[in-house]
Amino acid sequence: MEITYCLEELPIIARKIIKSARHKTLLFYAEMGAGKTTLIKEIIKQLHVNDTVNSPTFSLVNEYIAADDTLIYHFDFYRINDESEALDIGVEDYFYKNAWCFVEWPQNVENLLPLDTVSIYIEIITETTRKLTIKTHLK
Repeated sequence: MEITYCLEELPIIARKIIKSARHKTLLFYAEMGAGKTTLIKEIIKQLHVNDTVNSPTFSLVNEYIAADDTLIYHFDFYRINDESEALDIGVEDYFYKNAWCFVEWPQNVENLLPLDTVSIYIEIITETTRKLTIKTHLK
């Protein structure tokens, strides 16, 4: 599935992603500044989390709880130099809790990712327009 959108359409796009996701682990692939964190923040908001959502760049993972008590994990593996760093925080335990997992820079932990995932590729079209390509797959 491909979707082109602008910032004003983010809430609609986030709801579409949630509704169409066949798996709860979403992998976000894009260059720096393409809007991975912005999109994830909106998805988390649409899952009815009232906390302030921040990028987990330095902590590697942030945990949120939705209004219906659903667990949500937001990972940022940009600073990972070796997959063992992700293992040290127990990443495999997070992935298999039946919780939503939103993963930025998944290519840095490729061998640790679960089999059932949704890959979301974000491409910059203009300063305010992005194109998403969404692929659901089993490894």
